Amino acid sequence: MSRSPQVLAVSSSLRAESYTRTALKYVLEAAEATGAETTLLDLGAYDLPVYNPDIDDQGDGAAVMKLAREADAIAIGTPVYHGTFSGAFKNFHDYCGWDEFENTTVGLLATAGGGSYGPTLEHLRSTMRGVHAWVLPHQVGIRNASGKFEYDPAAIDERAFIDSSLEDRVEKLGRQLVEYAFIEAQQPPEISTTDD
Repeated sequence: MSRSPQVLAVSSSLRAESYTRTALKYVLEAAEATGAETTLLDLGAYDLPVYNPDIDDQGDGAAVMKLAREADAIAIGTPVYHGTFSGAFKNFHDYCGWDEFENTTVGLLATAGGGSYGPTLEHLRSTMRGVHAWVLPHQVGIRNASGKFEYDPAAIDERAFIDSSLEDRVEKLGRQLVEYAFIEAQQPPEISTTDD
C-alpha cells in the first residue's frame, strides 16, 4: 500500500490577516480531501533571521529546512511586492535550496493587492527550476485579493471566495499537488541503431 503524500504550504506573507495564508489553507484543504497529509509553514510564526552562510544553526532555520526536505509536494504562496515575491520568501529560499527542492513537486500561488501577479509567478517558477523542482503548469494568481473574499463564519479564516471559479482554481492546485507528488523521470526507451 502506498503512503499518503506529504504536502507542505509555505506562506511567505508576514501580515496577521494575510490573504496569501488564507488561500493556501484552501489549497491544503483540497490536498487533504485528495488523500494528503498536510502542513502549513507560516513564515511569520518562525524565527528565521536573514540567512548568513557563515553562521550555523540560525534561529528556526534547521526546522524549516527539515519541513521542506521531508515534503513530497510544496505549495509556495507569496504576496506581490514591487512586482516580485516577498523578502520573507527570498530569505526562506536562501535557507532551502537543492537539498530541499530537487525532484519535489511545487505549486505556485501569488496574491496581489492590485492587478498584476504575472511577473511574480514567473520569478517563482524560474527560481524553483533553478533548484530542480518539478513545477506544476497550473498556477494561481489572485488580483485585488482583499476584494475576492466575503465574510462567512463557517469558511476558512471566516473568508469565503466570492468567485467560485477562482475557488476552483485554488482547489485544483491542491489536488494536483497530490496527484503529481510522486512524479519521477522515466528512463527513456532505447533507440535502435540498426538499419531496417
